[in-house]
Amino acid sequence: ECPLCLLPQPPEAFPSLASCPHRSCRGCLQQYLRLAVRESRVPAACPHCPAALLPADVHRLLPEPALRDKYEEFLLRRLLVADPGTRWCPAPDCSPSQARFLIALSCGGLGVSGEGCGTEFCYHCRQPWHPDGPCAPAPSLATPTAQLAQPEELAHGEALARAEAEDIKVCPRCSAFIMKINDGSCNRMNCTVCGCLFCWLCLREISDVHFLSPSGCTFWGKRPWSRTRRILWQLGMVLGAPMVISLAAGVAVPVITIGIPIYMGRKVLAGGPGSRRSSLSGCQQCLSVTSSVLLSLFVSPIITALTVGVGVPLVLTYVYGTVVLSLCR
Repeated sequence: ECPLCLLPQPPEAFPSLASCPHRSCRGCLQQYLRLAVRESRVPAACPHCPAALLPADVHRLLPEPALRDKYEEFLLRRLLVADPGTRWCPAPDCSPSQARFLIALSCGGLGVSGEGCGTEFCYHCRQPWHPDGPCAPAPSLATPTAQLAQPEELAHGEALARAEAEDIKVCPRCSAFIMKINDGSCNRMNCTVCGCLFCWLCLREISDVHFLSPSGCTFWGKRPWSRTRRILWQLGMVLGAPMVISLAAGVAVPVITIGIPIYMGRKVLAGGPGSRRSSLSGCQQCLSVTSSVLLSLFVSPIITALTVGVGVPLVLTYVYGTVVLSLCR
């Protein structure tokens, strides 16, 4: 039975993968790879684990030549974007097959041109080649509109530019344009070009604990917290931490100490004489429940001490270390 479509299949319908031992039917793997390539999720991972599928397996499973070419293009783009020595040709009609990525061989000022389109640009600022002058900052979205538009058109163009600036941002690692609907949804973004994990609000590469830090960035929301709100929240954490920790520890200690024996007793009692799966007599069942409760009464204080002894110092270190340092900055 295929674990994806849950249909019975003959053994020859399950192709082997070189990256991992998981098996799925050929039809499900082909549909999965079609979606992955069309959504530029390359290199594609196994449907059951994070192991990346080898290009040989992808070429063997993808029947469409166009999708195989697209897979190679995305894979090449992902590999070259990760190299800090490569540059993307700024010409809009230059394709990857025409040397869109160019590798610099010099550390000084350098003008390069795409072999396919012939566009000459500066290696450092990616603007048109300027051998006699310094690099200029990139023009903003509203600059061309501001030079040509009338006052009414200018206001409309600035509003559109602000809306685009909110919905379209660049990856902090590879500078690829990424679009997101500005509806307050998840701000944890993953670039499909270079695989960078970044925050949509602050545009910084992040770890899994970024939204727990006092940075003002929230997992959901359209914008970070203001400076005043962030400072008030941090001050509340510093001043209220002892009371909250004491309250949490006062609730956790009796709950863990008493809750574990009750849970174990009910768990063992669930397989009592009325259960079909139980083959124990009444005395044996009573002895089993008593022994499990007594054992839990011995173990639960140890679990409580470890929970409080490890959790409280971690919370105090975070509040009076990370939060206080953030306030000082």
